[in-house]
Amino acid sequence: MAALTDEQIVAAQSRVIRRVYERVAPSVVNIVVTSDSLLGGGEGSGFVIDKEGHIVTNNHVVADANEIIVKFSEETEVKASLVGTAPDVDLAVIKVEVDPSILVPVEMGSMNDLAVGDLVIAIGNPFGFERTVTTGIVSALGRTIPRATGQFSLPNLIQTDAAINPGNSGGPLLDIHGRVVGVNTLIFSQTPGANSGVGFAIPIDTVKRVVPDLIETGQFQYPYIGIQALTLTPTLAEALGTSVQHGVLVQEVIPDSPAEKAGLRGGDEEVEIPGFGLVRKGGDIIIGVDDVQVESFDDLINYLDTKRVGDTIRLRIVRNGEEQELDLTLGPRPQSLP
Repeated sequence: MAALTDEQIVAAQSRVIRRVYERVAPSVVNIVVTSDSLLGGGEGSGFVIDKEGHIVTNNHVVADANEIIVKFSEETEVKASLVGTAPDVDLAVIKVEVDPSILVPVEMGSMNDLAVGDLVIAIGNPFGFERTVTTGIVSALGRTIPRATGQFSLPNLIQTDAAINPGNSGGPLLDIHGRVVGVNTLIFSQTPGANSGVGFAIPIDTVKRVVPDLIETGQFQYPYIGIQALTLTPTLAEALGTSVQHGVLVQEVIPDSPAEKAGLRGGDEEVEIPGFGLVRKGGDIIIGVDDVQVESFDDLINYLDTKRVGDTIRLRIVRNGEEQELDLTLGPRPQSLP
């Protein structure tokens, strides 16, 4: 069998993108928000998930909205009501009352089917240009992105170089089969508001877990341990004089938290370590949770992203050079970090 020419390969990729766009574009909406904030509102994207009119978007798109307008096309725009929000994972659900024939629910995939290097496709409304399609690859999986002081990090994100710009927030990131694998959420850029090829999407697996609660109760309780901690690296381990090379070094246990109730211990002696600043030594080192090895704080956070409040997890820790196990029942997150 003759090898495909470059032109045939490019043509095949173009057909895939075109097929995905034609299939999913009717499910993607433009969201226009008015609010009393300093910016006075803004625009974002969203996608239809059922025939009842529920639409998934980012919390930051609809937060503090006085009015939410959803545009399906130039001919169809309607007011939407806010159903529920999950600020900790930057997700929200809104609802519209329209003819069901307009509603085309997406098919949801899974981040577990993705690999670094896979082709992905983003559809959204950057700068108000409706149903714009861009393409890229999966640049990395399982990224954890810190947020502003007092807010929890966004865990387990998909990193992509598909162009994501203001207005894309809340739109779908798709695989080559047209299944939603993520919700386009944020970009890192040296120039505010401009795409630099470093974008992030919330995995659709998080949507599947969070959205049913948002529809039913309007909120989602995110699981919480209650520690402040550092990723233990070989360099840090050498400076601290511990033989454990990887894991999560517990710095502080929050009072009355699930961690305190489970008996987890923080550090008791502050030391200055070049490159790390002040570090508390002597705390427990988490090296595993249930049957998953933990080599970094991101590993622990990403695992918690799969659990629910009330679940009991088993932590494997090293304390004073000896390995132990602790059972910890996850509680609900507080409104903000202490």
